[in-house]
Amino acid sequence: MRTLSKEKTRSLQGPKTPVQLGLRANWQQLILLVIINAFVGGMVGLERSIVPLLGQRVFGLVSTTAVLSFIMSFGIVKALANLFAGRLSDRIGRKGVLVVGWLIGMPVPFLIIFAPCWEWVVLANVLLGINQGLCWSTTVIMKIDLVGPARRGLAMGLNEAAGYLAVSLAAIAAGYLAATYGLRPQPFLLGAAFALAGLVLSLLFVRESHGHARHEAALLAPSAGQTASAAPLATMVSTDRPKGPSFKDIFLLTSWKNRTLFGVSQAGLVNNLNDGLAWGLFPLFFAAGGLSIVQIGLLTGIYPAVWGFGQLVTGALSDRIGRKGMIVGGMILQGCAIGLLPLLHGLGWWATSMGLLGLGTALVYPTLLATITDVAHPDWRASAVGVYRLWRDSGYALGALLAGVLADLFGVSWAMVAIGALTALSGVVAQAVMAETLPRIQQQCMRSSENAKRKKDGVWAASTAVSNCICNDVRNCEQEAEHSAWFCCFSLCQRCR
Repeated sequence: MRTLSKEKTRSLQGPKTPVQLGLRANWQQLILLVIINAFVGGMVGLERSIVPLLGQRVFGLVSTTAVLSFIMSFGIVKALANLFAGRLSDRIGRKGVLVVGWLIGMPVPFLIIFAPCWEWVVLANVLLGINQGLCWSTTVIMKIDLVGPARRGLAMGLNEAAGYLAVSLAAIAAGYLAATYGLRPQPFLLGAAFALAGLVLSLLFVRESHGHARHEAALLAPSAGQTASAAPLATMVSTDRPKGPSFKDIFLLTSWKNRTLFGVSQAGLVNNLNDGLAWGLFPLFFAAGGLSIVQIGLLTGIYPAVWGFGQLVTGALSDRIGRKGMIVGGMILQGCAIGLLPLLHGLGWWATSMGLLGLGTALVYPTLLATITDVAHPDWRASAVGVYRLWRDSGYALGALLAGVLADLFGVSWAMVAIGALTALSGVVAQAVMAETLPRIQQQCMRSSENAKRKKDGVWAASTAVSNCICNDVRNCEQEAEHSAWFCCFSLCQRCR
């Protein structure tokens, strides 16, 4: 039996398509992922205007904390799903995680439609949390993989804009359907259509992007044409250092050890803490103010609409002017907008405050993700994103619990004022602990501090670069590269890696 040679087989199969990074090279997959993330956002948007009212009017819940229990279950489960999604994506690839997330989300609308008691709604939100954690995290990671380092802010803006514009449109549509036909079942039939469409697109048309992350990691490795003086170091790094940090190291760096990543994680947590307030208390607050279900749906839709549209600009803007200022300003603006709501009255004033809240969130949301990707190495970037999203989405559970307890003790208005103040304080913390991470600005700082560096007894003197080291260590950066490459100063990361 004749067999083909390997060379002839390759010639018959055609040349292997090279992996390319960038928006232009991967625009078709990027557009597809944007559409899929819109379906992810639509799944959760259906709940934002009507589920709290469902708890009060259909199931007769009196306690605000009990009404917000569905957000607590959603937040806890989504936070954990984010963590596992990032790690699983690094280990087994992205596409499988995305498909599993959609399979888990399929029963959610039907559980709410046929729920005989409130516990069914809570269970539905457990599944929704897993769906959101796996699917949204994976679309974020895949866009980061595809776009490369130059346009991460823009990619995150596109991703988050699609998701939260869908949240807005779904919230408005659900409010209209609820006012026209009732709180169940018509609004949630949209959810069944969203889940089916997302599953089909993910299963049949999405391509695995893990290879793009490996390609970027290879580009960061020491090049073959490096100088002879650097060759011994490259040899030591390639043979002695571990392939990457342990998950414990990644968790500690993202959560606490790295001052910048700590600043990002706490800002993300507080951002979703106030979003949990918006999801759970705003419909009840507006209903108490005499608004109809249609008006409540409109107001709850304005906030994510401005948030979504704004990210089309703010994500790309952070690639030009930097990350830190937008994060600090956005958190303070959110705090002021929430604090204004109890002080004002009327549809027009409330709509203005919701718009300001959306603008503040748009400044923050894609910029926080872009900051994570500035610092994390491609080999463990998905895991770092998962840890960040663990902290960020745990804010839903903490926000629902805090808002419910404060509202039961002191009233809804005082709960909103307190959480608004906490949000503004988070911006102050970010200003105090974060460093600018945009690579272009970091490189400018590095060049300006080159003449300030000097070597003495094998240790670099303290400098701008060392002050920004992600492990806050003043040891020689070359020594760090040899023993713990992922701990090197991110302002020198291209050199170290």
